[in-house]
Amino acid sequence: MSGPRTGVTDWTIAVGVATILLVTGLSGERSGGWDPLGGALLAGGGLLLAARRGAPVLVLGGTGLCAVGYQAAGLDVPAVAFLVAVYAAMRAGHRAATAVASLAVLAALPLAALAAGPDGTGEAFARARGALELAWLIAAAAAGEALRQAERRADEAERTREETARHRAAEERLHIARELHDSLTHQISVIKVQAEVAVHVARRRGERVPPSLLAIQEAGREATRELRATLEALRDDDTAPPHGLDHVPELVERARSGGLDVTLTIEGRHGDLPAAVERTAYRIVQEALTNIARHADAAAAAVRIDCRPDGLAVRVTDDGRAVPGSVPPPGIGLLGMRERIAALGGRLRAEPRGEGGFVVLAELPVDRP
Repeated sequence: MSGPRTGVTDWTIAVGVATILLVTGLSGERSGGWDPLGGALLAGGGLLLAARRGAPVLVLGGTGLCAVGYQAAGLDVPAVAFLVAVYAAMRAGHRAATAVASLAVLAALPLAALAAGPDGTGEAFARARGALELAWLIAAAAAGEALRQAERRADEAERTREETARHRAAEERLHIARELHDSLTHQISVIKVQAEVAVHVARRRGERVPPSLLAIQEAGREATRELRATLEALRDDDTAPPHGLDHVPELVERARSGGLDVTLTIEGRHGDLPAAVERTAYRIVQEALTNIARHADAAAAAVRIDCRPDGLAVRVTDDGRAVPGSVPPPGIGLLGMRERIAALGGRLRAEPRGEGGFVVLAELPVDRP
């Protein structure tokens, strides 16, 4: 991660390397006095290292040219800056560029040493080899590659730990939800059976059935249906056939059987939609119709699904008692709807309509094959 501290460190290293190169150049034996151009190349090669994180390939080429340049100027100074640039380029993953630059500098240094003065060929090659030892070059490249691989493995391990933690948390939530479902189902089933038995006995005796008992009976039936639907949603994983848009008519028919006048409109082609998008659309319609039955006190509802080239729009409206300005009842269903849609990068709007009733509008992006 880059920041002010990293920038200070980079400049400190660059100034330190430039200082070492200048001191080495000043202390070496040379003829004809000090060459200002050679000194500038020594300092420039070191200072270029300050940009090695942002532009490692450019710094690699620049330090290589500086090393060849001050060799041609007669300065027998090791190519320390170029070795640091090789390490930085390999750490950034530029293997091919590092190999090409290294071979080019290794080939150019003897020629630069020959051009520096009347030395023999053997002495020029010895100077070039001293300026850039092959072993040091390989060591710098290996160190950069080793650190890059270590950082990559560390990032992968961190990502794996996060994914494992999320997976375990999801499994634990699923386990808790199923345990709650099983225990609630048992208790509600007992209540429902007792209420139905009491209603049946009262009717056989010709007695008037109390309205409260009928309400308990109906509430038990509705709670059982909702818990069954919840268990189906919890078990809707990759091992079971996923629900999609083809199953939405079944939701509509189920809502109609409960006394709600529901119309369904599906526009566009949905045969190539991703399974996650279809499953989310199904759950949106399911949750919206369930909320209408539980809270809206509506007589009619409309479900419209538009399959567009770049997305899917799901709109569910009702003519219930919601009015502008009212706050929808908080619940896990709406929260789960938002989480499903957000996971796919979509948007959700759930609010009272201006003409009365409630609207749920979900927009899901789609990357079609």
